[in-house]
Amino acid sequence: MTKKIISTTTAPAAIGPYSQAVEANELIFVSGQIGLDPGTSALVPGGIAAETRQAIANIEAILTAAGSGLNRVVKATILLADIRDFAQVNDIYKEWFDKEPPARAAFAVAALPLGARIEIEAIALAGNGQ
Repeated sequence: MTKKIISTTTAPAAIGPYSQAVEANELIFVSGQIGLDPGTSALVPGGIAAETRQAIANIEAILTAAGSGLNRVVKATILLADIRDFAQVNDIYKEWFDKEPPARAAFAVAALPLGARIEIEAIALAGNGQ
């Protein structure tokens, strides 16, 4: 089994002892991403909608750095600070995952790092699929 650490400056740096992503056996495991602006390392303003878009953009940047993409995501997990945001998150999520969406789970949690309202992690196939 091979293991490769994925790191890019186009997504926020890890805020703890973990990697942005790890590639192993042709899968990419993207660590949970919150709505951090990679330039400022602060949560983007605008609430759940803005944070959701930024979290997905961060995942996309990490997958791009790994030579993959959102179209290669096979599983996503969404953590929400408030389950009442679920419908709005779904509407935004389908902007990126409208055709052949990945498997997914969504959970309400007591709290997220830095006061974030959402965290999303993903597992994707390595490569660009071409």
